[in-house]
Amino acid sequence: MPVRAARQLGELPYAHRLEPFDGDLRRDGTYDSVHFDGTELEDAEGGGSGFTECAFSAATVTRGRYRRTRFDDVWLEGVRIVGADLAESSWLDCEFAAGLLAGLQMHGAQMRRVVFHNCKFDSVNLRASALRDVSFVNCMLRDADFAGATLTGVSFPGSTLDGASLEKAKLAKVDLREAAGLRITSGVEALRGATISGLQLLELAPALAQVLGIGIDDR
Repeated sequence: MPVRAARQLGELPYAHRLEPFDGDLRRDGTYDSVHFDGTELEDAEGGGSGFTECAFSAATVTRGRYRRTRFDDVWLEGVRIVGADLAESSWLDCEFAAGLLAGLQMHGAQMRRVVFHNCKFDSVNLRASALRDVSFVNCMLRDADFAGATLTGVSFPGSTLDGASLEKAKLAKVDLREAAGLRITSGVEALRGATISGLQLLELAPALAQVLGIGIDDR
């Protein structure tokens, strides 16, 4: 399925309704049509909050607690999220471009129809998460932990997975053929639900042979 190109702020159907964020983030808050433009959130408590038709431009989120936060039709561009707790958060119809996600706790997260464009992931914990119809486009995913996760209809065009863990993950209709790099540190057997290219198969052959107990001796 073709992935929609990243949109600009003015292209959003709700752009004309956006109001600037003013005040402090609060737990269990409700935010509709709010623009977080250059907002800096540090050690904030936003757990259980809901964001609907909101936009985040060049915002910075450092640490903080956002468990069970809901994002519905949210656009993010140039956003840095570092060390935050987003466990069990839910993401529906979201678009994230040119962002940095580092050291995040996102275990148990639910994502559906989410697209990441040109984002960098570093040590993001996505254990036991559920991703459906999610695309990582031209992204770098370093040490991403998908252990125990369920990935359905997920694609990685132009993206590099460097040190991904798929231990006990369940994959269905996952397309890795256009990935720019594919290095899996554990759980290579979970690829039974994915489609890869012939070249990727050759690169993964040693790891697959190890899983199957096949010895390799070129002497």
